[in-house]
Amino acid sequence: MKRIVATGTFDILHPGHLFYLEESKKLGDDLHVIVARDVNVRHKPKPIIPEEQRLAMVAALKPVDHARLGDQADMFAPIREIDPDVITLGFNQFFKEDDLERALREHGLRARVVRIGRYEGPLSSSSQIVGRILAERGHP
Repeated sequence: MKRIVATGTFDILHPGHLFYLEESKKLGDDLHVIVARDVNVRHKPKPIIPEEQRLAMVAALKPVDHARLGDQADMFAPIREIDPDVITLGFNQFFKEDDLERALREHGLRARVVRIGRYEGPLSSSSQIVGRILAERGHP
């Protein structure tokens, strides 16, 4: 059985998230999704949706076999537990594939890293959705 790990914040689910998870699932048999903890999101604005709700939404998606929250202190802890064959990255995730593979090797993990392409539809990011809501509905 080929295990795949996909990771992300998954704030305000949109078609780009679904595309990322569907493409990730195509690479193996068992898709594990690690949802970022609120306290670990530092590279962009804090999530609007609380982590437990984001986890529940991701877990309900058809391509997802297993979903869990990430570890607050060690991002490699759940990856060690899952021991995946492949880790996928979304097109806009800040990790560089080579750097992540090198870090995985340093932690004794042999997973291959694959970058999933961009979803080519409208409203393909949470920030686009927020921007459109503000533009069309204005501030309260």
